[in-house]
Amino acid sequence: MQKNSFARAGRTGAAATAVALGALALVLAAPLSASAHVHVDPGQATPGSYSTLTFKVPNESATAITTSVVVDLPTDTPFTSVAYQPVPGWTAAVTTAALPEPVTVGDATITEAPVSVTWTADPGAGVADGQYQLFPISAGPVPDVGSILLPVHQIYSDGSVVDWNEPTPASGEEPEHPAPTLYIGEAPPAEEGAASASVTPTDAAGAGSASDTASGSAATVAADAAATGSLALGLGIGGFVLGAAALIVAVVSGARRRPATAAAEDSK
Repeated sequence: MQKNSFARAGRTGAAATAVALGALALVLAAPLSASAHVHVDPGQATPGSYSTLTFKVPNESATAITTSVVVDLPTDTPFTSVAYQPVPGWTAAVTTAALPEPVTVGDATITEAPVSVTWTADPGAGVADGQYQLFPISAGPVPDVGSILLPVHQIYSDGSVVDWNEPTPASGEEPEHPAPTLYIGEAPPAEEGAASASVTPTDAAGAGSASDTASGSAATVAADAAATGSLALGLGIGGFVLGAAALIVAVVSGARRRPATAAAEDSK
């Protein structure tokens, strides 16, 4: 009788602990999965600079691997110089084409410019489930505009394509497939700012001009906002973790007390 009571209490405690651990996993996974999108880092740049932009591409398919990544570059405010950093296991190419309309950059009129960068996985390579890959480029000079969308097309081995091309509204509410955005003369939305790192790019045009000073101030304000958003997110996750941990401790403690109580009752 006493042995059966111990067994029942042990099974109950183990089941309750498993449920609590599952709840903890869901709590931790929720904020992480929400940010598992294609991002560009840093998310801000200074006009006139040549910036290193790194695209972080996670695989979001459980049945296929990412075999190709294409980044669209702006054609209305083009970069005149784009270079890629070699990525082991991938072949990269910069595509240059005629612009829809001539663009004046400084004293020059530009009629063609880099319009996309494509990475293609070598045989046996690619981004599998649970993995991500970084794709860095150097681009410049950064145009003096508010922001630039850098849409990314993610191609999978099963032929499916995910287009990360939706602009993030000023409210900061992230769409289903947000386009990586480079903020230049304007601050990023609150949530986008929390996901992007601050940047101190190399300014090829020199320092000390009024426009550079204003841009630097804007970048500082945006960086402070990003830090505040990251702190708030961290505190929120910490609260969830502590609550779930307390639940697990309570369940385990209760499971340990149950056998003693059952034994006392059986002895009566």
